[in-house]
Amino acid sequence: MAETGPTALVAVELQPVGRRVQVAPGTRVLEAAQASGIELVSVCGGEGTCGTCRVRAVDGVLSAETAEEESLLSDTERGDGWRLACQAQVCGALRLEIPPESLSTPQRLQIEGQAVDFTLDPPVTAVDLVLEPPSLHDLRADTTRLKEALDQAGMGGTAIGLRRARACSNRLRAQRWRGRAAVYRHPDGTGALVSIQPAGGVLLGLAVDAGTTKLAAYLVDLASGATLARVGAMNPQTAYGEDVVTRITYANTADGAARLLHERLIEELNRMVGELCEQAGAHRGQIVDAVVVGNTAMHHFVTGLPVRQLGEAPYVASVSDSLLASAEEIGLKLDSGAMLYLPPNIAGYVGSDHVAMLLASGLADTTQTVLALDIGTNTEISLAHKGAIWACSTASGPAFEGAHIHDGMRAAPGAIEHVRFLKGAFQVQTIGGAAPVGICGSGILDAVAQGLEEGIIDERGSLAKGHPLVSRTESGPTCLLVPAGRAGHGRDVVFTRSDVNEIQLAKGAIRAGTELLLKEAGIGAASLDSVVVAGAFGTYLDLESAIRVGLLVDVGRERYRQVGNAAGRGAEQLLLSRERRMLADHLAKRVRYIELTVHRSFTEMFAQSLGFGRGSPPDTGAPLAD
Repeated sequence: MAETGPTALVAVELQPVGRRVQVAPGTRVLEAAQASGIELVSVCGGEGTCGTCRVRAVDGVLSAETAEEESLLSDTERGDGWRLACQAQVCGALRLEIPPESLSTPQRLQIEGQAVDFTLDPPVTAVDLVLEPPSLHDLRADTTRLKEALDQAGMGGTAIGLRRARACSNRLRAQRWRGRAAVYRHPDGTGALVSIQPAGGVLLGLAVDAGTTKLAAYLVDLASGATLARVGAMNPQTAYGEDVVTRITYANTADGAARLLHERLIEELNRMVGELCEQAGAHRGQIVDAVVVGNTAMHHFVTGLPVRQLGEAPYVASVSDSLLASAEEIGLKLDSGAMLYLPPNIAGYVGSDHVAMLLASGLADTTQTVLALDIGTNTEISLAHKGAIWACSTASGPAFEGAHIHDGMRAAPGAIEHVRFLKGAFQVQTIGGAAPVGICGSGILDAVAQGLEEGIIDERGSLAKGHPLVSRTESGPTCLLVPAGRAGHGRDVVFTRSDVNEIQLAKGAIRAGTELLLKEAGIGAASLDSVVVAGAFGTYLDLESAIRVGLLVDVGRERYRQVGNAAGRGAEQLLLSRERRMLADHLAKRVRYIELTVHRSFTEMFAQSLGFGRGSPPDTGAPLAD
C-alpha cells in the first residue's frame, strides 16, 4: 500500500481575541482554541455535558451537530449558529466568534479616562410630584393632572406623548399618585416626559464608546454625575471584519448583512447594560438617557443607517448632525421612554467619538497648540492651533490590536505587552503574568523599537541575517522573542519581517497624517505645547518605543499626556451637560477635515514616513496644497 502524505493543516481564526492557529481537519474547536493559547470555559472538561463552551462559525463549515448539542442548545440558539467547542470539529478554513461568557479569562480593555471640569446640567432632570387623585368632584384626565403638576414644579409646557400616556395612568395609580418624573429638556426650553419613576428613585444614564474593536460602557447617576459602574467588551462585529472598511464591504454583500451587524452590536450592548446594572445594584428601567459615540461607520451601524456610501468615494456620511432618538427604537433595553443622543460626525471617517475625545481632552476651547491622536484600527488625529482645529483619519490597520501579526493577539492574559533586550535576549512582560502565548500591539511596538536599537532590524525594516536570534524559514526571516520552553503553548513566540512591515505601514500612515496637519497649520513639531495620546492602545504603548520607531513626533516627554479612553469620558460629559452637547455641535462645525485619500502630498509623505531612520520627515513649516 502506498504511503500517504501528512494531512494538510487548515487555518482557524478566533475572534474577537484575534488569534490564528493551524490545525488538522477533524480537530475539535476546543482543542484548536487551546492550541492557540485561548482557554475556553469548559466546566465538564470537554465531555459535552455542561454547555459552557459556546462558539459560532462566522465563515467556514463545522462538523454536523451532535446529540449532546441538540440536548444542551435550544432551537433558537442552534438556529443562530451556536455550537459547543468540545463537540464541533474543524472541517476546513474557519473563522469563529467566541462570546465573552465562553472565555475563561477576559481581555484587558481600556475603560478609564481623565476628566475635564464642566457644569453638571443633565438634559434629563428629575421632578418630584405629588398629585391629587381623581374623584367624583375632580374629573381631570390623568395627563391633564400630570401636566398641571409639572407646570407647578417649573416644567411648564412639558409634552406627554402617546407612549408615555399609555404608561402613566397605571404607574401613577400603582404609586399612589406620587413619583419622580424624568423630563428631557430640549435646547429651545421645551420639555418632554421620559418616564415616571418611583418616588425618590435614582435616574441613571448610559454612556457608550462604540469602538471598532472594543466597546466601553458606563452607568452614571444623573443627579450627582458619579460613575456607578463601568464595563468593557470586545466588539462582536470583529468576527465579520477587523476594520470598518471590511465590515462595510460585508454589509453590502448580501441582504440582511447590515442588519446582522446592527443586531450583533445591540445584543452585546444590551448584555453590557445588564452587567452594569448588576455591578451597581440597579435595574434597566432606571436608565432614562443614553449617549453613544463612535466613528462614523460605528455610528451608522448603531443606528441602522446605510453604510454603502461610506465605502465609496467621496466617502460621505448618511447623517452628520447630532441625532436624538428613542433608545427603544434602536433596540436598547432601557426604560421604555429612554432617549438616545448621538453627537455629530465630522466626516466619513472622523466620527462622534473624536468629537467626544476633543471635548474630554480639552481641545474644544484650548488656546494652546495641541496635537491629539486617538490610536486604534482607525486613527483620528487633530491639531489645535490659534483657535483653528484640523483633523484627519488614517487607516492604521489592526496591527496595533495584534492582528495580522504572526504571533499576534489582543490584550488578554499571556499576551506580551512590554519587551526589553538584555544580556543578548529579549525579556518580556505579559498581561496577568501568565506564560507568553502571543504578542499584542504594545508588545510588538516594543519589540521593533528594541530590535532597531540592537541592530536586529535595520532602517528599512529588514532583519539582520547574521544575528543569532534571527533564522530563515519557508515564510521568511523570523526573530525569536520567547523560546518554546518558556511559552505557554510550547512553541516559539517570534516576530517576522512581515510583522515589522505591518508596523511600518501603520506608523507610516499615522506619522504622515501628523506631518500633513502640521504643514496645513504652517508649523513644525517644535511648536507643539502638548501631545495628547488617547485610546486603549495609546494608554499602554511605551512612549519611548513609539518615538523610536517614528510613530510619534520627537518632542520633550513632558509634553505628552496619555489620557486613556477620552472618548468614553466625553460621552459621559455629553450625558451630564446640555452645554457640552451644544459645544459638540459647534465643535464639529469648526473642525477643518483633511481627506488624505485625495491629498496630493499624502502619498509622498507616507513614503517618507515608512523608514525607521531617526528624525522626522522634512520639516519646512510651510503649508501644503491640497
